[in-house]
Amino acid sequence: MEKNYQIRHEIPSAESFNQLRQKAGLSVKDSKAVDIGLLHTLFAVTIYDKDRLIAMGRVVGDGGTVFHVVDIAVNPSYQRKGLGKKVMAEIMDYLDTHTFKGSYVSLIADSPADQLYQQFGFCYTAPGSVGMYRMY
Repeated sequence: MEKNYQIRHEIPSAESFNQLRQKAGLSVKDSKAVDIGLLHTLFAVTIYDKDRLIAMGRVVGDGGTVFHVVDIAVNPSYQRKGLGKKVMAEIMDYLDTHTFKGSYVSLIADSPADQLYQQFGFCYTAPGSVGMYRMY
């Protein structure tokens, strides 16, 4: 990772959040939903190149029993530079100091990002369980 990138533990603006999601190939969220969702972040890591948001990730949950890693995104122009690993390392540092015995940490992994998450100790739940979702 280049030295001139700035790592911050702050929530991005809703506009920057949606812009990076779109660039990274993730869905754009309703702006009102983003405003509400970002306020309920337990931990955020953002990486900037000057004033441009280039990578991010968040942890949401109840802060005790369940934690969910979400919104891991890297601008495609900055991929393959270790930024995804840096975002995950910052998230793992947070989780290592803020979880409890028996806390459940989950994430939904799109391929090939699952390979990144495996490097940080995440494993597949199948066949014992499977991920499920309902989208509105």
